[in-house]
Amino acid sequence: MNGRLLGDPHAPAIEVSDHGLTVGDGVFEAIKVVEGRPFALTRHLNRLARSAASLGLPEPDDALIRSAITEVLAQEDFSLGRLRITYTGGPAELGSGRGDVTPTTVVVVDVLAPAPKTTAAVRVPWPRNERGAMAGVKSTSYAENVVALAEAAKSGASEAIFANLAGHLCEGTGTNVGYVVDGEVRTPTLEAGCLAGVTRGLLLEWGDMVEVDEPITVLDTAEEIFLMSTTRDVQGVHRIDGRELTAPGPSTRALIELWSAKEAEHWDP
Repeated sequence: MNGRLLGDPHAPAIEVSDHGLTVGDGVFEAIKVVEGRPFALTRHLNRLARSAASLGLPEPDDALIRSAITEVLAQEDFSLGRLRITYTGGPAELGSGRGDVTPTTVVVVDVLAPAPKTTAAVRVPWPRNERGAMAGVKSTSYAENVVALAEAAKSGASEAIFANLAGHLCEGTGTNVGYVVDGEVRTPTLEAGCLAGVTRGLLLEWGDMVEVDEPITVLDTAEEIFLMSTTRDVQGVHRIDGRELTAPGPSTRALIELWSAKEAEHWDP
């Protein structure tokens, strides 16, 4: 935390007046760690800087964060993990106004359980605001996602999928969504309000996935549906709401294989 390695990860660390705690004034990144190495670290740090700039926070200290990552990874020894970088506005008076202080920077690592090959998802009735100040920002203000995931869990699903205000498919709570129509692999554009996912971006560069915006009802007839994220990689969806799908389908399997091969070749693509 702020350049200091804490001896006890459960000891008090954050001031009660920290703006990230009181009003969710912060941004974060989650990074997969395989055999002690963080994957696509530079892309994640670049996105952290973009998110911070969107909130008007000072630019994160790249050297400080990289040094912190090295320190925390040296304390652990597991084959699969997740790094979490949290960057907040720092201590401030109670209320929405931000103080003129040094931001808080926290780097944590923990074990990550492998994601199942397929999962269930549900659509939720609350839209993403593609025109809002937080559109596309990886913010610590995650209460909307917590509510949506709780709703999904009632149906035995692990992800909730949002439309945007235009009624177009947007994203999941922590994933980008892909699907297949007439053999074409598609995903929403960033103009839909979704996060510029690192996994999504790499698959667009590596594969034949195309960006298109269309009504969320496309999920009613899509031949395949899949999720993309740092912790899930590419994950097939075997049920969307009440509709069962064969998962992973052939296009999803091809993406899974592509991801596995490219990830092994490029640790910081």
